Amino acid sequence: MLYENSKNPYSSRREAIKSFINNNSTVYASPDQHDIIASKARQIMNTGVKYKDALHVSAAIFLECDYFLTTDDRLLKYETDKIMIRNPIDYIRETEAESDD
Repeated sequence: MLYENSKNPYSSRREAIKSFINNNSTVYASPDQHDIIASKARQIMNTGVKYKDALHVSAAIFLECDYFLTTDDRLLKYETDKIMIRNPIDYIRETEAESDD
């Protein structure tokens, strides 16, 4: 994610994303878990998701994340009951609405 964020042309967005990652990343997938994650990624790819994106989603599912945030339209169409995939704007709207309740 850090690599992809480094390619963001907007410095303010890049810094905000970097800050979000630093403040919210608390899990780690070790190299010995790669085969499990790669196997699930291959299943995800069967739905039309590209390899790197499938690996990201697979790792997030493996690590039991609640949300996966992306702006990739193709990835936003992927549906699973294992994780909620949202674009960052919708995620903020949903979490703000939940906090208002």
